[in-house]
Amino acid sequence: MTAYDADNVFAKILRGEIPAARIYEDDDVLAFMDVMPQGDGHALVIPKTPSRNLLDADPATVATLFTAAQKIARAARAAFNADGVFIGQFNEAAAGQTVYHLHVHILPRFDGVEPNRHASGSFADPQVLAEHAGRIRAELDKDAG
Repeated sequence: MTAYDADNVFAKILRGEIPAARIYEDDDVLAFMDVMPQGDGHALVIPKTPSRNLLDADPATVATLFTAAQKIARAARAAFNADGVFIGQFNEAAAGQTVYHLHVHILPRFDGVEPNRHASGSFADPQVLAEHAGRIRAELDKDAG
């Protein structure tokens, strides 16, 4: 197994070196909008603990990550009035992993609408991502209140 690279883009986001449209953060995880979204509301949830992917992660990290992913998925579905939610997680290049920090994709899905191609090279408008993050945060606030 290849070692974890502390200079990956998600580690840089965690350190505040790269901006992100943040949705949710606690002591263990961070959720933010995917900059190359496959559709409206496409979010990522990452652990703060360095892990290359699911294969090298501590089981406690995985449990915390997926608990947060469930919370974000529920909020994203409500925020975008989605018909369903895709939750995806890739491990190593052969499986489609492109950033080597454990992460979970949360993608609201709509009947009859195909997702955009991921990693197309085109970045979403930061203002749109901020608005989408705000919609998901508003749903999280409803659940907290």
